[in-house]
Amino acid sequence: MEICFATNNQNKLKEIQKLLPESIRLKSLEDIGCFEELEESKNTIEGNSHQKASYVAEKYGVAVFADDTGLEVAALNGEPGVKSARYAGENRDNEANINLVLEKLKEKSDRSAQFRTVITLIIGGQEHQFEGLVKGEIIKQRLGNQGFGYDPIFIPQGFDCTFAEMSLEEKNKISHRGIATRKLVDHLIKSIG
Repeated sequence: MEICFATNNQNKLKEIQKLLPESIRLKSLEDIGCFEELEESKNTIEGNSHQKASYVAEKYGVAVFADDTGLEVAALNGEPGVKSARYAGENRDNEANINLVLEKLKEKSDRSAQFRTVITLIIGGQEHQFEGLVKGEIIKQRLGNQGFGYDPIFIPQGFDCTFAEMSLEEKNKISHRGIATRKLVDHLIKSIG
């Protein structure tokens, strides 16, 4: 089975490919001839995920899934949330995003947060959504060099290291994207079964 993952983010592609069985061949947007930036104009993670998947399904006629992920910090009323990639500006600067979160949390005692991923699958004219959630806390300084985004400042509940201190394999076992992707893979295997 071939399926398109509607993203231009090479880090996400690598993470997801490692979670898929060999029977499911992942195609990128480039592979299907889509070189445009997909719009993310909805005000929810679910909405952005749906928007990207439905656009690709309609325009390119392929089985597709898209994800959207947000870091939701309790003391910041759920921010950065749906704006996680562009929290500090439209240029998607990971360092600036991290700096802004750390600055806003400087005087806060509650550092609890959660990462949430929603994957929308459109296949055979049907749509399904899968959610992954991991709770944790934001630390005061960056630790680790793995991963991307907010990984260097997020320690998942039950662990004593950040996502950025974990190998990709370790992170995938417990991460929000890993959880949502396993739900997606289980669904795909059952449907082609």
